[in-house]
Amino acid sequence: MSAGGGNRLISVQPDELKFQIELEKQSFCDLKVANNTEHHVAFKVKTTSPKKYFVRPNTGVIQPWDSCIIRVTLQAQREYPADMHCKDKFLLQSTIVPPNTDVDELPSDAFNKESGRTIEECKLKVIYMFPNSAMGNPEDEKNSQNSTAVQRLKDERDMAIRQTHQLQQELGMLKRRKYRKGDPGFSFTFAIFVGIIGIMAGFLLNLTLSSPGTE
Repeated sequence: MSAGGGNRLISVQPDELKFQIELEKQSFCDLKVANNTEHHVAFKVKTTSPKKYFVRPNTGVIQPWDSCIIRVTLQAQREYPADMHCKDKFLLQSTIVPPNTDVDELPSDAFNKESGRTIEECKLKVIYMFPNSAMGNPEDEKNSQNSTAVQRLKDERDMAIRQTHQLQQELGMLKRRKYRKGDPGFSFTFAIFVGIIGIMAGFLLNLTLSSPGTE
């Protein structure tokens, strides 16, 4: 039976394994498995693609009304799956065991239906996603990066405009002070400072004119 499909022994959240795919990076999904009974319940996790996933713990015993976290790690992928479609499946089996049973004490046929034990099964499907997007694709990711870069350039342009205006105001203020002061020393210092401000203003103005979105 699938997750949430009437399991009496355990409940599993979430009911799907979702992995955000980034090339050359591992991805993981945590499952919370809760024991809904007054019995000790043993569980075992199986998958159709054991070489692709690392499951810890893959076997365990949950005490009455307790829960545990199972971490499923998807190994790093070298390329994106076709259409981001995944056919992998997971199966979580559970069965009642004697009180205080340790995981190392589980018999080899603990999850074998032919042993006569009552074994419940919870099936989980796998979903692949692009980072930060449930319905993403490589083209959408590229467009998002381009939009971010354009916005950053616009912010830099706006800052350059503000700085240019500020320098122009300071230049005007210095000119007015020059006419109020008649000492040659001040005029020489003023000329040097005005020259520096003029160079900075010209640079910022050129940056403004060359930025995207400038009329």
